[in-house]
Amino acid sequence: MASVISSAVSVPSFTGLKAVATRANTAATNVVKVAAAGPKLSVKASLKEAAITAVAVSASALLASNALAFDVLLGDNDGGLAFEPATFSVPAGEKIVFKNNRGFPHNVVFDEDEIPAGVDAAKISMGEDDYLNAGGEEYSVTLTEKGTYSFYCAPHQGAGMVGKVTVT
Repeated sequence: MASVISSAVSVPSFTGLKAVATRANTAATNVVKVAAAGPKLSVKASLKEAAITAVAVSASALLASNALAFDVLLGDNDGGLAFEPATFSVPAGEKIVFKNNRGFPHNVVFDEDEIPAGVDAAKISMGEDDYLNAGGEEYSVTLTEKGTYSFYCAPHQGAGMVGKVTVT
């Protein structure tokens, strides 16, 4: 789960100028004196604090963007041996999180014959003998090359546990 940290910098208000009217005793002359208000503006945040705030805001945005992952369940809610959803699309660079749900053990293996040219299936797949053995365990992958990728669960491929993602 991503945490979002927010920060705020407050800037004190400035009261402006005070007008002071005085009347001179000279004939037909009105004099208006304008006096500046005392120095009420004080900056409480130093450059260091402002930099820390900027870093916190940037980190929050980064964490929030990581929260935008596409979730795929391994095993449907009825205990069926399936990816849920089995077919989906994601933009290039979006993280896909495969979450162990039911009917495990499961794994995620990308079919080397059904992925875009130049993509190494071994680098984006779990090993054929690596498994997610408990509910809630996850495997994440980020696909950057556009195209269609077919994947399967090695222990349950024969039972039809296969899927396809289109990266746009």
